[in-house]
Amino acid sequence: MLVSERIGQFFVESDGGRDRLEYTEYGSGDQWVVLLHGLLMPRRMHQPLARTMAAQGLHVVTLDLLGHGRSDQPADPLVYSMTSFGDQVVALLDHLGAEQAVIGGTSLGANVSLEVAVIAPERVKGLIVEMPVLNHALVAGILSFVPIMLAARYLPFTANALQRASRSVPRGIVPFWAGVVLDTVDHRADSIASVLHGVIFGRIAPSSSQRRRIHAPVFVVGHPIDPIHPFVDADMLAAELPNVRFERASSILEWRFRPERLSTAAGDFALECWRAAAGTTRARKR
Repeated sequence: MLVSERIGQFFVESDGGRDRLEYTEYGSGDQWVVLLHGLLMPRRMHQPLARTMAAQGLHVVTLDLLGHGRSDQPADPLVYSMTSFGDQVVALLDHLGAEQAVIGGTSLGANVSLEVAVIAPERVKGLIVEMPVLNHALVAGILSFVPIMLAARYLPFTANALQRASRSVPRGIVPFWAGVVLDTVDHRADSIASVLHGVIFGRIAPSSSQRRRIHAPVFVVGHPIDPIHPFVDADMLAAELPNVRFERASSILEWRFRPERLSTAAGDFALECWRAAAGTTRARKR
């Protein structure tokens, strides 16, 4: 089934000024889903999932958060935080005229989805949370990303050389995920350092007590072997939430290279969120 795809943009205000964010819409209608990418990755990583969900009848939007993909990439660590990313998602909903949406994401996007559910619970129809980064992931995350931040800050020629090399490769001649990797390294050094500084030294996720107060239905996906996103974090999150469906992926690669099972399950979950809401609305009208 073919679905329409449209690129759009909107602007957000912050202490650092006015920044442009870019997004892609898939499909149409009022059953909104917003998908959010991983740290430093582009929104294009969710293109296959977005197309699958749109073919199921959902109206899907993939967003490049500030500092990522084709959105602006200011070199100011003060503009990057989980809370500001959550505010950007709410601003996207306002721009689209969407009262509510199912919010989902991977890694960074998973944590931002939880943030939206805390700061604007009335806007969240449901959550799709893959690879949340919580208590047990902090050490591995610091060991993985602090060296990248320091290299970008103090050896900027390394990141800038990678950016130039990535831009020399036409995306149309490489496999999809190779293109996503090339887009991931397509950042200026000062932007990479600022994004990582803001994320690493800020609040990583809502607290456990805040997470326990999320009453929207949540679809949690955990991976059994993943040091940066340990399975125990996904399992812990699932135990905290009052309305959860837990799905165990076979590996970190399943949703990337054998996506049929998890993509269909995520789409079915989003549709169930909207159908349940429609049933509640009809019941209230009687």
